[in-house]
Amino acid sequence: MSRLNRVEIPRRITQLERVKCNRFIFALAVVAWIAAGCGKPAPPPAAAPVLWQPTTAQPRLPTTRLFVGPAEITAEMALAPKEIATGMMFRTNVVENEGMIFHLGVPQRASFWMKNCPRPLSCAYIDPQGTILEIREMEANNTNSIVAGSDNVMFVLETARGWFERNGVRTGMVVQTESGPLLQTLRSHLQR
Repeated sequence: MSRLNRVEIPRRITQLERVKCNRFIFALAVVAWIAAGCGKPAPPPAAAPVLWQPTTAQPRLPTTRLFVGPAEITAEMALAPKEIATGMMFRTNVVENEGMIFHLGVPQRASFWMKNCPRPLSCAYIDPQGTILEIREMEANNTNSIVAGSDNVMFVLETARGWFERNGVRTGMVVQTESGPLLQTLRSHLQR
């Protein structure tokens, strides 16, 4: 026979080759099944951790004298995260010439609320240089945030409601401590 007349006869697949092919297909199916997560639904996301929330008024914090424009006030210093979070919550008595100064750590758009604060307050949003940017009135137990109009707030001073007005304090005035600039004094207390 010549090479031109030769007809290729298809070779038959042997039983052994068929078994190997089936095993390969089965292995692919197993890999696909594992990759698809075995058809199990995704586990539910972990529950969000319950954030700490104060349940009572905090003890009186260390104080400093503040000179605010023409006025003077004694302010508790809220420096640690839990002190800041608790603030004046649950306090039923707010003395006229006393307040609380909050050091927020870095300039930001501060947002304060009055949750669990049974007495109305006033607050001043203050920049890193001690300049009062805004003065806001805060209603007792109001859980709506009072957001600052500036993203340069580093300190907040809370006082009895109307204290700033009664003492002639306005925006643009500078807050100083008995030891000097507000930032310097509160930072030194943070390092203790």
